[in-house]
Amino acid sequence: MKQGDLVVRKSYGGDVLFRVAAFAAKQAVLRGTDFRLLADAPIEDLQTVRNPDELGGTRQARIKAHESLRRISEERTRQTGGAGFMAALDDRRQPFFEMPGKVLHLDGDPNYLKKSMQVYAQLKVPAEGLHCHESQMPHILVRLLPQIRPDIVVITGHDGVLKQRQDLQHLSSYKNSLNFVHAVNIAREYERNRDSLVIVAGACQSHFEALLQAGANFASSPGRIMIHALDPVYVAVRTAFTPFRDTINITDVIAHTISGRQGVGGIETMGRYRVGVPNMKAGASEQNVNVL
Repeated sequence: MKQGDLVVRKSYGGDVLFRVAAFAAKQAVLRGTDFRLLADAPIEDLQTVRNPDELGGTRQARIKAHESLRRISEERTRQTGGAGFMAALDDRRQPFFEMPGKVLHLDGDPNYLKKSMQVYAQLKVPAEGLHCHESQMPHILVRLLPQIRPDIVVITGHDGVLKQRQDLQHLSSYKNSLNFVHAVNIAREYERNRDSLVIVAGACQSHFEALLQAGANFASSPGRIMIHALDPVYVAVRTAFTPFRDTINITDVIAHTISGRQGVGGIETMGRYRVGVPNMKAGASEQNVNVL
């Protein structure tokens, strides 16, 4: 067994697929491949996996992820089709341009960051992403927030409840919740208005209440369960494409995350999407005029 191998824990019935991140004595540090879970286990408790798709839980998680992305794409198609609030913009339906909310995504896992940035690009959400250790996120936000000036900040990575700590009310019982709370505090000091800067924070089993109290709009995990790698991305995308005059439909957003109500929660928040007219590129195309 070596670093980078895919493994499951025999004592847990092979419920979650992990990648070996490092070794320490006779222990292995593990990072979930589909879920934002950080764990450790004795090396003898691990079993290597050759074909991840043979694992029922992994296959089901990927099916749910595909379904969530399909729903987002369908919502975007309806939105840009001129329905709803767009009909009131101009009776003649003149060409318009879009300004989705800009995302700054900090991720403690480089593989998850790559997947997340691919989703943002696919759905045409303006986004900047950076991989960094969870403990470094507060310091990095001090530098990046005034530089990038995002509408939405995603603070995520890996987390988990420590085996030897069972008091779920104390931040010391979590592997990275305290780091996430510090990062949320920095972001909220930068912009105190929760509608001007929307914060999505947390990972698997994170201290949901502490993250909301620190200033997050959406956080994980109310039920202290594992959340899918793309759940924070789904919430950020829905925020980016909800009109700035509308409140984000919390119930609908959470219901369509992969982890559901036990995995993600939040408070009433306004969207960050705007439209404008005229769209000079579309107008020039229709009139066959070259615009320099």
